[in-house]
Amino acid sequence: MYKARQDGFVFCKTTETQEFSFSFQREGFSKFNKIYEYDYQMFGQTVTMVMTSVSGHLLAHEFRMPFRKWHSCNPLALFDAEIEKYCPENYLDIKKTLEREIRQCQALVIWTDCDREGENIGFEIIHVCKAVKPDLQVFRARFSEITLHAVRSACENLTQPDQRTSDAVDVRQELDLRIGAAFTRFQTLRLRKIFPDILADQLISYGSCQFPTLGFVVERFKAIQAFVPEAFYKIKVTHDHEDGSVLFNWKRNRLFNHTACLVLYQMCMEDPVATVVEVASKPKSKWRPLPLDTVELEKLASRKLKINAKETMTIAEKLYTKGFISYPRTETNIFPKELNLSALVQQQTQDPNWGAFAQRILDQGGPTPRSGTKSDQAHPPIHPTKYTANLQGNEQRLYEFIVRHFLACCSQDAKGQETTVEIDIANERFIAQGLMILARNYLEVYPYDKWSDKVIPVYQKGSRFQPTTVEMVDGETSPPLLLTEADLIALMEKHGIGTDATHAEHIETIKTRMYVGLTADQRFLPGHLGMGLVEGYDSMGYEMSKPDLRAELEADLKLICEGKKDKSVVLQQQVQKYKEVFIEAVARANKLDEALAQYFGEAAEIPEQDEVYPAMPVSVRKCPQCNNDMVLKTRKNGGFYLSCMGYPACKTAVWFPDFVLDVTRDESICDVCKPHPVHRLKFKFKRGSVPPVMPLEFVGCIGGCDEMLRELLDLKYLHRPSQPASSATQPPQHPQANHSLNRAGSENRQGRGTTNPARGHLLSVISSRTSRDAAPAAAEDGSDAVVCNCGSEALLLTVRKDGPNRGRRFYKCGSGSCNFFLWADEQAEDGGAAAPRGSAFPQPAAGRAPGGGRAPEPAGSGGGAEPGGAAVCRCDQPAVTRTVHKDGPNKGRQFHTCPKPREQQCGFFQWADENVAPVNLTICLSMTHWINPSTLSNSLIGNLSSQITVPSFVRAVTDLVWS
Repeated sequence: MYKARQDGFVFCKTTETQEFSFSFQREGFSKFNKIYEYDYQMFGQTVTMVMTSVSGHLLAHEFRMPFRKWHSCNPLALFDAEIEKYCPENYLDIKKTLEREIRQCQALVIWTDCDREGENIGFEIIHVCKAVKPDLQVFRARFSEITLHAVRSACENLTQPDQRTSDAVDVRQELDLRIGAAFTRFQTLRLRKIFPDILADQLISYGSCQFPTLGFVVERFKAIQAFVPEAFYKIKVTHDHEDGSVLFNWKRNRLFNHTACLVLYQMCMEDPVATVVEVASKPKSKWRPLPLDTVELEKLASRKLKINAKETMTIAEKLYTKGFISYPRTETNIFPKELNLSALVQQQTQDPNWGAFAQRILDQGGPTPRSGTKSDQAHPPIHPTKYTANLQGNEQRLYEFIVRHFLACCSQDAKGQETTVEIDIANERFIAQGLMILARNYLEVYPYDKWSDKVIPVYQKGSRFQPTTVEMVDGETSPPLLLTEADLIALMEKHGIGTDATHAEHIETIKTRMYVGLTADQRFLPGHLGMGLVEGYDSMGYEMSKPDLRAELEADLKLICEGKKDKSVVLQQQVQKYKEVFIEAVARANKLDEALAQYFGEAAEIPEQDEVYPAMPVSVRKCPQCNNDMVLKTRKNGGFYLSCMGYPACKTAVWFPDFVLDVTRDESICDVCKPHPVHRLKFKFKRGSVPPVMPLEFVGCIGGCDEMLRELLDLKYLHRPSQPASSATQPPQHPQANHSLNRAGSENRQGRGTTNPARGHLLSVISSRTSRDAAPAAAEDGSDAVVCNCGSEALLLTVRKDGPNRGRRFYKCGSGSCNFFLWADEQAEDGGAAAPRGSAFPQPAAGRAPGGGRAPEPAGSGGGAEPGGAAVCRCDQPAVTRTVHKDGPNKGRQFHTCPKPREQQCGFFQWADENVAPVNLTICLSMTHWINPSTLSNSLIGNLSSQITVPSFVRAVTDLVWS
């Protein structure tokens, strides 16, 4: 059986009884979470208890890769990005312990704290254990303190875990992740560029709780700034007596009109004799404090002990785990009837400071605590559970405060007698009050409240006396004070921001982010960054610093716990609400810049928004390996590829060759390829890299159905090994890629290829575009010698120059007559040997580039045009010869081109120094190895261009054959 506690400690040993007895202690995989075994009576039998602990949440919400990386996507995508719940690396040892131990157990008992977070942690433990043992019995122990009675009672009254309470935490965690990550990236990425000198290294975080908390501080500060003092006037009367002086306050309090007050004062001074018109005496009580809940503990510790909320809760949790106080996170201020308060008071009678008071409570009829109005139905108010005198420092101070508060609320109200005297001077009334304390009661043990006597003489109704002074005084209204931590916590509770367990955390966050600071008297003062953020968002029209949005969420979470709202509905509504706010905030981001510029100086100019926020990944198709989206991406050194969003777990990718100048997703969807939808891509090709009949801008599908695009891009469509041989000739529906490719190395386009697929695994396509130049011919004698374009045997040389190709072997023309060049490791791939001379591809016909397309006309060419020898352009005119004058590798090189003016040229181009063999029918047909008209259907021809038809394609091929 498991007992797990969220804070890493366990209750397992007691000296009062042998009901719990350890057999032994042993180590788990985590050195911080021990394992204890002992026998205990449960379920009507003796069972072996195996007890261990977890350290807070065992699992965490996080975006799936690559959304975890800041520059992976536009922050807007985070509202819809897939989220997973996983075990962080530092908790894997705890998870391994649970998985190992549960195999030997028949039941699991959850002993996490009985609040929302504890319930959710319990379900994380259940999830891990049931993954190992699905039929495991699960129980929930409910307790509020670590005492023998509480633990025994929990064991005897086991319940079931509360799924709805856990669901509320899941919703809150997911929303906090999505909202916080989206706004934090938006703010940080933008403002670092806008104010690089000030915010270059600043994390500008956003949280749906921390921001309203900041808003309270800014609102108070701005109220003080906007405050305009106003002069007021009043009349004050004093009367001296043997024991002091009595102050009579004007019943009108004050007037803001000087003349009116002056007139009344002068009337009083005409006959300044006071007549006693009323004397009243009545009992007065000072109420003892209510039982202590978490919010009151934080506020009172801050005000009375000067210990901040975060430290207060840290100390309280330590006292709780040591068994000195009850669970410190509670919203309840009503003691349950079944709680034995007398026994708790009895424990404190031994203390030298408050022991006598505790005994008096017992002697006077026992505890009679005052009751509040709040109950979370989970934990009682905070109270001492065990006496100790061995604490030091703030631990001792906080423990003493909790004890004194408990005894005070179990005592009686302080009693007194209040006397009110009213006098009349010239029909103006003045009042004085006196107090006589009759019984201090709770004040004797609770020094944190002050109540003192205020002595006034005995006045008789109708008596007259001469006042000592009658004065007209003036003053000014004063602005409100900056917020203290107690004030801030009170506002957070009032408006539903966070919970009693998270108030301290949110306050600490805005301090560490430097959104606020503290004055010398420990009051909150907003910083420039905090002021600018609040003012910027408020100016957009969305008062995100106001508590309304978060308060609505907290209310919805309560409804989930009560079963009145569905988890998925709340999640969907809240995500949509914040998404709309985010879109609007991004659209009006300049308001944020302007607000911060008031504090940081002029904002820097930045490029278009897309350069600040990465473009949102748009899905082209589903990955055939893992079913994640595949999206278009740009390589660091230029070029494009299609990548799986599951990277690095899935390395499926489609790499496009360098002659693809641009590629975007088209809105059209392929009807053939599956799984749907498979979007077509819009390509822009480099001039001269595609067949002349193919447009430079082309829309096609890479799902496997478009044969021309498949051949052009060298997409290798491999089949599953399990498919029958008869299907091997059928075009597959899904591209398959080499998963063993290293991404870092795949940037190098030289020599990229695909490896053989592993048996039974579907591989996705890696485009391995190789040179479209003619394959080098073999020697006539059948040897593997490589022949250049001149027909001579090429020389085999080695690169000696330092660089990435050093040591690499290559072929070049032996006589230097042509520009033939070939890397030795790029010989013809089919069969692994060079092709025979008779089937070698020649140099392109006049006007065609080596890839089969038209070559670009060199810029900057010109000069004396000469007839181009036997060369004839596509207009059937003798070509002219020109020389390249533009600086570059071809400067001084001659070429043949059309003799007509530039705007009328047919596009013919041919280098003059290239040996061009005549093209015959056999060679042209061999070129259809990669452009075969017979394989193109009308629908595929239609993809090429709206102007290209089957007849025009045939005519183009005929022209190519007979040119």
